[in-house]
Amino acid sequence: MKWQRMVSWATLAISVFTLYLVVRKPARISTPLASPAVVAANAQSFQEKLGQLDQSRSTGDATSEVRINSAELSAAFAQSTGTTAAVNSGTGAAAPGATTSFELPGPAPDIKDYQVAMDGDIVRGQFLTQIAGKDVYVTLGGHLGAKDGYATFEATEAKIGDLSVPASLVNQALQKKLVEQRDQLKLPDNVKDLRIENGELVLVPK
Repeated sequence: MKWQRMVSWATLAISVFTLYLVVRKPARISTPLASPAVVAANAQSFQEKLGQLDQSRSTGDATSEVRINSAELSAAFAQSTGTTAAVNSGTGAAAPGATTSFELPGPAPDIKDYQVAMDGDIVRGQFLTQIAGKDVYVTLGGHLGAKDGYATFEATEAKIGDLSVPASLVNQALQKKLVEQRDQLKLPDNVKDLRIENGELVLVPK
């Protein structure tokens, strides 16, 4: 029937449009940095702030919170995972002399073009990975926190490519994955708590 054919064409059009959104590159969640030198400076600043946590612990000062901005956190993630584009430098090459003592536990994930941004009390991560053999951008946003000595993350927004998907669906699978990798979420010995506040990562020393 004619109406059945119309429904079929409409379904096909929706499927094609959805596929287009999935493979489409979304808008960046952070602004590219100017040069590798800026990236190196951010990585160095991150390392120095981690050192402040050790100093606070040695002096018994548990009130000296350490605040880390998006650029510093991006540099740390990029170097720990080997995803140089994640530093938002736009260069595709690691900044010379940039080092950091921060490392993600476990094997480095197969991701590229990793970005981190913080806004208010929300942290967002965006990365390029492969889904069904295709390069696809994934963007996750949510609340970062800590409980019983372990980091926690509750997703409040999610996108695959440029297509928004229900955060509740993503969060269910995400929480299951976090439980499986709980040991990797253990906070460092010198960190009592963490949170996102005013667009910064706040680390509370023990």
